[in-house]
This record gives sequence, structure tokens and C-alpha cells, in this order.
Amino acid sequence: MKTSNSNPTHYWKPAQLADPNLYTGDLETQFSVPTPDLPQASSSSVSFSPDGSPVLFQPDYPDVDDLQIRLSEIEAILGSDQDFEESFDVCSSWATDDPNPHPHPDNDEYGLMNDIIARGDLKQGLLLCAKAVADNNTATAELLISMLRPLVSVSGEPVQRLGAYMLEGLVARLSSSGSFIYKALKCKEPTSNQLLSYMLLLYEACPYFKFGYLSANGAIAEAMKTEDRIHIIDFQIAQGGQWVTLIQALAGRPGGPPRLRITGIDDSRNAFARGGGLNIVGGRLGKLAETCKVPFEFHPVLVSGSGIEIEHLQVRPGEALAVNCAFVLHHMPDESVDPQNHRDRLLRLIKSLSPKVVTLVEQEANVNTAKFFHRFQETFSYYSAMFDSIDATLARDNKERINVEQHCLAGEIVNILACEGVEREERHEVLAKWKSRFAMAGFSPYPLSGYVNATIKTLLENYCDKYRLQERDGALFLGWMNRDLVSSCAWR
Repeated sequence: MKTSNSNPTHYWKPAQLADPNLYTGDLETQFSVPTPDLPQASSSSVSFSPDGSPVLFQPDYPDVDDLQIRLSEIEAILGSDQDFEESFDVCSSWATDDPNPHPHPDNDEYGLMNDIIARGDLKQGLLLCAKAVADNNTATAELLISMLRPLVSVSGEPVQRLGAYMLEGLVARLSSSGSFIYKALKCKEPTSNQLLSYMLLLYEACPYFKFGYLSANGAIAEAMKTEDRIHIIDFQIAQGGQWVTLIQALAGRPGGPPRLRITGIDDSRNAFARGGGLNIVGGRLGKLAETCKVPFEFHPVLVSGSGIEIEHLQVRPGEALAVNCAFVLHHMPDESVDPQNHRDRLLRLIKSLSPKVVTLVEQEANVNTAKFFHRFQETFSYYSAMFDSIDATLARDNKERINVEQHCLAGEIVNILACEGVEREERHEVLAKWKSRFAMAGFSPYPLSGYVNATIKTLLENYCDKYRLQERDGALFLGWMNRDLVSSCAWR
């Protein structure tokens, strides 16, 4: 069943499900996923990894009366679907008590902000406010927040929508309760069915996640094209939809399919969107594999990434090992957070397993150890591109778009801006830093297949022409106009 090295056969490609009800269909039926008027892409879009969505847990409310009052106001704001677009107000209870504050006439920031407001320059206004927060100038920051409030809107232009959530992050940081406010954003948490539908809508509207999953699948398929027994360890399996196209490809491999075992690692946060435990993922993939006649075994591991130990992974002799790290490593605490440095510890653990290939897909942003003001600038740059790209697909007045941004992106933005230490879970790094970490762990680059690149280019033809794909330094970068948003590479 091995292909010739002199004339390799590229058998990996997106394919149609033999029975759509095996995976895509039962998701759409069970969760009543809306079907927007979106560009049609490959069938790899059967699911969306909730990584990047707000953390799903209930807050442990502290006994602080003032904070409770403020949170009740947020609940009132977020609690009405009918009034949500018009009444979203991120800072009503933290702004000055006087609705018409009269600062000292020598307040330079106030004068500068007046000029910015007159020009309608929301970006510069947010940066000026963030600088005041960074300088611990609370009075000025609160004043600037009250001045910026009329310029933001969750139903406005992309910068106005992003500005609403970034302003909320500043408010939470000023209150010295960033983590609590971040958790309290769940005060109007959607049902698991609704949340999954929002994730699927974002997945279809933008190609970022498809790009990451397709490129990782292609690297794994290329590395495993001559193997009879394959073990894939997925460190963030979520819904498991990434593996549908790979199972289909293995089914059509010359000489017959190999034996496939997937170890799916996940923590409790994704169980909410999934509507249950990892047995749901194993059952769906098992059903698909049976139909495709691919010998299949699923091993669920319910543990957070920083808690993974080698005994969880059950590596067996005689199996070719692939490790998938897609949109997950940025959640691992590093040396700046935890003396154990789980980010590098996990890479060393993976290297000790001698995998044939390790795939890395991450958001291309530098917010891990950056000081607050730089982090604010980077967050604005990154999410401006993402909100622009969403605007190219989902109508400005689309209520589902508001839900997508609120429940899949807002929590991430607030966490980056308002939380510190172990409570800040969103710690993205640029590829150059990841390359340094992989090199220190003993890895060397694994070249990407030109066939995979061509497949992704075909995928992007179904989307706005402002998306761009670049290959440089042994990695693929997907961006929006001149901003890199996702990088993908492979290691061995």
C-alpha cells in the first residue's frame, strides 16, 4: 500500500461526504445552524473549533456591592435582544458622575480628545485613552471613555464595533476587576446550540480556520502517505470536524486505507458548545470512518493543555505519530506566567515522542509579554482586519453578525486587554517566537507541500479578493490586505 517516493501520489484533497448526514447534516439538524448567504468553500467546513471564543464557565461572584451594581447594569444592557444594538454602553457606570464633566482647562488630553472627536477619529481616540490607562491616569481615562462612548456601536462600521469591545476592555481594566468582568460577560450566555451556530457562521464567513485546518491536514497526509498505522494526537479537538477530510482522503489512498487512531484532547470549555463530552466527537468520527472503511480508534483525553503528561497520550510502538497544535498553544502559560513554563514543557514532551510531523497553526499577533499600550495597539491592528473581513461577508444590519462578534470575539478582546497573570488566557505570539521555541525543543522545519498551497489558493477564490496567501520562511501566512492573521507551519 506504499506509494513510490519517485512518483508520489498526492491523495489528500477536500472531498464530499459519502453521506452528508454523517457529520455535517447531523450538526445542522441537531443545532439548527442558520444557513446565511455565504461563499461556498470546500467541504472541510463541517465544524469550527471553539478556540478563540469566550471562555465558557460561570463566574464566582465576589462580595463587592459596588461591583455588583456595575455588573447588574451590564446585565441590563446585554439582557435585551431588542435593545441590544441601540443601548450597548460599555462604560456608563465607570464614567464620571457628571454627564457634562468640566475638566481643568489645562488638561492637554481633553483638548486633544476634543479635536479627535471633532474629526471622528475613533482609532486615535482609543489610543489616547489607552495611553492614559497605561500611565495610570484614571481620572483622564474615565473622562476620555465618556467622550468616546458616542462614537462606538456594535451595529456600526467595523472600527465602531471593535471600538465598543475595546472600550469595554479598558473599562474592565480600570475597575481592577478584569478577570471578573471577563467572566461576567457570560451574564447573557447563549445556549450551546446558539453558540455552536455562531461559531459555524464565523467559520463560514472567514477562511482563517479552514486555512489552518486544511494546511495542517495536508502536512499530516504528506508525512503519512506511506504509513500503515497512524496515530494523531490533537491537542484541541473541539468538534473534531478537522479530521473529516483527512479520513476521507485516507479512504481513497492507493493500496487501501491505513489504520487510524486519534487521541482527542480537550478541556471542559468546549463541552458546552459541543453539547456533551468527547464521546460525541468519537462517535461522529467513528461513524464516518466506518462508512469510509477506514479502521479507526478514538482515545478521548479530558484535560487542559497545561495538565497534559506523557501517560495521557498512550503512544504505541509501530504507529507513525502526528501531533496537531492548531489554535491551542497560545493558551499555554509560559515563563512569564508560570515557573513551570508549560508552553515549552509541552513542546519538549512532544519532541520526546519522536513524531514524524507536528503541525502548528496560530494567530499572528504579538500580545503575550508586550506591555499594555503596545498590546492595545497590536490588538486594535489585528482585530481591525478581522472585523473588516467579517464586514465583507455579513451584512451590517445582520443580527447574527452581532451575536458572532459578541460571543466569539468580544471575550477574547476583553481578556487580552483587561486580564493579567494566569487570568489572561489569550497570549498570542508571532511565528518568529514560535520558531525559536520549537528550535529550542529540538525540532527542525518540515517543508510544506506545494499541492497543499495550491489547494488553499483554490479555497480563497471563494472569498473576497482582499484575502492574501503568502509563503515565506517555510510557513504559510493568511492575511487580510497587508495584515498577517494566521500562520501555519510543520515541524519534525
